[in-house]
Amino acid sequence: MRPTHTKDHPATAPPRPVAATPVASLPRRPVAAGGDGHDRTCPAASGPLAAGSVDVREVDADVSGAVGRVLDQALAERLRRARLADRLFAGELAARVARFTLQGGKRRRAQLVWWGSRACAGRDPSSAAAALRIGSALELLQTCALVHDDVMDRAALRRGRPTLHTELAGEYTGRAGAERAERFGQSAAVLAGDLALAWADDLVAETPLAPWTAVVVRRLWSDMRTEMVAGQYLDVRGQITAARSLPRALRAADLKSAVYSVERPLALGGALAGADEVTLRRLCDAGHCVGMAFQLRDDLDDVFGDPRETGKACGGDIREGKPTYLVAVARARAEAAGDGAALAVLDRWLGDAALTERDLEEVRNVLIATGARATVENKIDRLTAQGLRHFDGAPLDPEGAGRLRSLLLAAAGARPEGGAAVPLRPGHGPYPTHAHGGERGGR
Repeated sequence: MRPTHTKDHPATAPPRPVAATPVASLPRRPVAAGGDGHDRTCPAASGPLAAGSVDVREVDADVSGAVGRVLDQALAERLRRARLADRLFAGELAARVARFTLQGGKRRRAQLVWWGSRACAGRDPSSAAAALRIGSALELLQTCALVHDDVMDRAALRRGRPTLHTELAGEYTGRAGAERAERFGQSAAVLAGDLALAWADDLVAETPLAPWTAVVVRRLWSDMRTEMVAGQYLDVRGQITAARSLPRALRAADLKSAVYSVERPLALGGALAGADEVTLRRLCDAGHCVGMAFQLRDDLDDVFGDPRETGKACGGDIREGKPTYLVAVARARAEAAGDGAALAVLDRWLGDAALTERDLEEVRNVLIATGARATVENKIDRLTAQGLRHFDGAPLDPEGAGRLRSLLLAAAGARPEGGAAVPLRPGHGPYPTHAHGGERGGR
């Protein structure tokens, strides 16, 4: 992914941390002329997404639909301008970016922005319009991330359909040959991801915001893009170096998904509603814990999930040799127990692009037998509970807090509160019942 630069407004004071993540920082709010620290001006949104056109209650009833309508308008304009640049480019590449985005999944990040704003008492039309635009920008950023991720992972399916680079390669195989067409598809997909990122940045830059809100939102946006790329780099570096460290696996998951998928969207929503620093900190802490649970659940689904539900083939992380926390726990427990057979299975199949379903079943058996699957399930539960404690300690508006809390639970894929935890493997034999390393929930 190739991040561009938004036009961040300079801060008037040194940045001050909002959350415990080292890279997470925001500028401090200056004292306004009135002495109470609040902005005195908030320009109304203009253009097709005018502030007066947003009915907050109507959006509450269907956030995904509202975001889809904003994307429809924004992408129609981008496609019009793409056709002015070149009709072939617009038809073959830009249209695919728009279609991929419009056919997006659950729009979870956009919903987190909306309900993060609503939970912080955001209800005026201008902040609502801004929340929908920023949520839409996140959907385009997600398009960039997924398209690039599929190229790096050599994935064939996404959301139950051929990945963008696979689709493009298929169109040119007949005239260029399989090898050249594959390379073309990959190159074109990199450009498609770059285009999605540029469009996302455009939406953020063009969103009318109060002066100080603009400083905070654009700082958050800038940090989030950097963190996302950093996490992806740690991920691919872990594959080439066969990194096996539990802390390193958690750090990659933190940057690649936890911050980007939950923490930052929540912070963006809160910032748009003018939340104070204490509230933002609690939301960030809650989002970080839930975001880690979200990524660990995704790791489990990659190995044990149903492709009809996940929309992608099982075992992608195993074929790519990704150093996920799930695999790191299995290896650490097998090493501690002196289980050479389990280690041999992991060494044999991790990173094997030709992995079959039978081979994957061997890996699954090791992940279960070592207690790694149960360890990760229990860690997800602990992270989710910790995140909810942070969330429940935030001074939020009840009107939006309940919906946001439910959304966080769904993001973590956690069992209902009070549900039984997954039992670890019995304590007899070489494996103890306690988890091996990396078990400090959250921060």
